[in-house]
Amino acid sequence: MNVQELLNKCVLCWLATANKKGEPNVSPKELFLATNTDEIIIANIASPRSIRNISENPSVCISAINIWTQKGLQCIGQAKIISPQQIEFKEIEADFRPLCQGRFRIQHFIKVKVIHKKEILAPSYFFYPNTCEKDQIIAARSRYFNIKGEENV
Repeated sequence: MNVQELLNKCVLCWLATANKKGEPNVSPKELFLATNTDEIIIANIASPRSIRNISENPSVCISAINIWTQKGLQCIGQAKIISPQQIEFKEIEADFRPLCQGRFRIQHFIKVKVIHKKEILAPSYFFYPNTCEKDQIIAARSRYFNIKGEENV
C-alpha cells in the first residue's frame, strides 16, 4: 500500500483526536502531505480543538477516501505540533506552498508518525466481489453530478 499515492488522490482527510478525558473530535483537513510511508504532515488552518487535543493526547487517527473509487486509507499514529516559532516550521511550509497557493494562513503543522495503517474499502467491494473501480467511479459520478455512462472514466 503506497500511502503517498493514496493520499494524493484524496481532496480531504479527516483527523480524529481525543482530549485527556477521551472525548473525541474529528476535523476535516484540506492540506496534507505524506512525506514517506510512515509520516503524514497536516496543515492546521482553523482547528484549535485539534491542536488542544493533541497537546493533551498525541494519539490520532487519519482517514482519507478517494470519493470516486471509494478506496482509501486509515492511519493510526502519534502526533506532534510544529509551531511557527520552530525552525522545522519554515522547512515544512516550503513543501506546502504548492498546495496552499497563498489561500490560507497556516497556524501550525501536525506531524504524524504512522504506527499502523490499513486500506479502507467501501462495503460494495466486500458484498459484491465483482465490484471494480470503474463501476464505483460511474456510480459516484451519477450520484454527485447526475452523469450517466462511461465516457471519460
